[in-house]
Amino acid sequence: MDRRQMILGGGAIASVGLKGSSAAMAASGFYVPPEEGPHQRTFMQWPVNRRVYRDRVFLDMTQQAIADIANTIAEFEPVTMLAAADDHASARSRLSANVELWDVPTEDLWCRDAGPIFVVDGAGGLAVNHIQFNGWGEKQVNRRDARIAANVAERLGLELRPSGLRGEGGGVEHDGLGLLMAHESSWANDNRNPDLSRDEIEARLLKAYGADRMIWSAGVRGEDITDYHIDSLARFTGPGRVLMNLPDAPNTNDPFHTAALDTYDTLVADGLTVDVIPEPEAPRVSSPDFVASYANFYACNGAIIAAQFGDPEPDQIARDALSRHYPDREIVTLNVDPLGELGGGIHCATQQMPAV
Repeated sequence: MDRRQMILGGGAIASVGLKGSSAAMAASGFYVPPEEGPHQRTFMQWPVNRRVYRDRVFLDMTQQAIADIANTIAEFEPVTMLAAADDHASARSRLSANVELWDVPTEDLWCRDAGPIFVVDGAGGLAVNHIQFNGWGEKQVNRRDARIAANVAERLGLELRPSGLRGEGGGVEHDGLGLLMAHESSWANDNRNPDLSRDEIEARLLKAYGADRMIWSAGVRGEDITDYHIDSLARFTGPGRVLMNLPDAPNTNDPFHTAALDTYDTLVADGLTVDVIPEPEAPRVSSPDFVASYANFYACNGAIIAAQFGDPEPDQIARDALSRHYPDREIVTLNVDPLGELGGGIHCATQQMPAV
């Protein structure tokens, strides 16, 4: 079932490492480093729940897409797939030998949202700062997925540090250098944090990520299951730099288009350099609810894993943009259309464990 429909019925740009305000944070406390920094491994989740995936054929397609992503990342860094022991045999039949399986029960695939948020400090320490997943405001079954972050932290013997927030990692974008951006609709929402003001949510997010500044834009409430996660629209690629996909001809009657333009204006007004790439005009999947996000890529060791949608010109434009932003990395593009039909993408399905 589509995540949206569910509730309705230039030259090379160098990549950078740790610097700026978060360098100071590293010496004094925990923070989330840049995603493009070195990883120990990538975590992913195996989708299985038949209350979520009522169509067996579509579940098979989704599992294959997740396997394709995992097998590709495993060519660059270790991958751990989380799945209940009873699901290991079926998962193993699709996964390469380079992908490790852990007995951590799952329902769905969205490890960015339900998985652990790893933080590091300046002394080689590693912990998990915990934002409690609640099925995007109890819109989806989450008995198992709500426990994943805690289960992984326990298995690794890491401290689980509560943030006092309900929400999802895909709802906030971080540069690892002290700056966050998010849509209010995914956080200042009665389905996640009914007793907290936006300022209180901001303070807790800044503490959870070890950041010192946040940019908000309004987003969209109630039109998709995530209440418009920012990681499908705009991503940091370095200090002061954002890569963003926008339609060439925005529809002013589409709330996502108008909210995206508002986010663009907000980021530019805040002084960020925003590199805009178009959305595909003729993707393989023609559903109006299909999420065709080039911005929802994943940075792993030595590579960028991104989507292609079968529309040659914008697919190439996106690939060229990723090459500019990450000139020293291999750009690998995959057909992950089932995830787009569910309203997400590759970044939504992955969670990095930074190297310390």
